[in-house]
Amino acid sequence: MEPMTHEELAALPTTTTIETAARALGLGRTRAYQLARENRFPCKVIRIGTTYRVVTADLQRLVAGADNS
Repeated sequence: MEPMTHEELAALPTTTTIETAARALGLGRTRAYQLARENRFPCKVIRIGTTYRVVTADLQRLVAGADNS
């Protein structure tokens, strides 16, 4: 899977899928869902029924912080 560019990250809606967030963070899909189920995903995750949504602002802050390290 190709890493997400800064332009793609900036163009995301208010919330995004766990798969998209995993791609931005360089995580695999299975690992991302595991972390979300265990409440250990590094960004705010909203669970709606069986669907997980990641708050894009948290994701952008996390990625921006990683780029500055």
